[in-house]
Amino acid sequence: MTFDAETRMQLLFALRSKGVTEHRVLDAMERVDRGLFVRGIFADRSYDDMPLPIECGQTISQPSVVGLMTQALDVSPRDKVLEIGTGSGYQAAVLSHLARRVYTMDRHRRLVRAAREVLESLDIANVTVISGDGGHGLPEQSPFDRILVTAAAEDPPPALLAQLREGGIMVVPVGQSDHVQTLLKVTRHADGFDYEELRPVRFVPLVEGMGDD
Repeated sequence: MTFDAETRMQLLFALRSKGVTEHRVLDAMERVDRGLFVRGIFADRSYDDMPLPIECGQTISQPSVVGLMTQALDVSPRDKVLEIGTGSGYQAAVLSHLARRVYTMDRHRRLVRAAREVLESLDIANVTVISGDGGHGLPEQSPFDRILVTAAAEDPPPALLAQLREGGIMVVPVGQSDHVQTLLKVTRHADGFDYEELRPVRFVPLVEGMGDD
């Protein structure tokens, strides 16, 4: 299967049916071919609305969850965005069409290399892919207008909250179990943070330190 007009229409229909309705998000996702980010035996499922395994025991999220998280992040064209958990690079590619600048981090060097390769092949120049411990964020580039975490923490990581500018938004899955997690939207104000529960989700855990690959 290829990312032709029919496949794009099916993707948009699936996204809208799951609650992704923001025009800029739908447009960005229509422009990014998910098939370029899925390799091996699962390549023929690239355009299904389902999570798929990738290298290093990680997953590429299902398109509707990518769309809902991106929609909740409410990215504007002047925003600087930090993504924790590069994975395949698919989410970063979607964000590249919405933000001024995207920094994306992953603890697995193999995933960083692969994602950088795909993004460069697509001539996406406003995404920087970095190897690092995502729980610490990227203080040298802070503050960020938006932070997206694509791995589940027990609580929103304090280091990431500290790197969010006033008025900024972070979207992060939280939960103490692999089976029960909640997607949170965190908004920073002058006097603290507001927390909004969005929906149940299931993500791989946010792990400290670097991977051994």
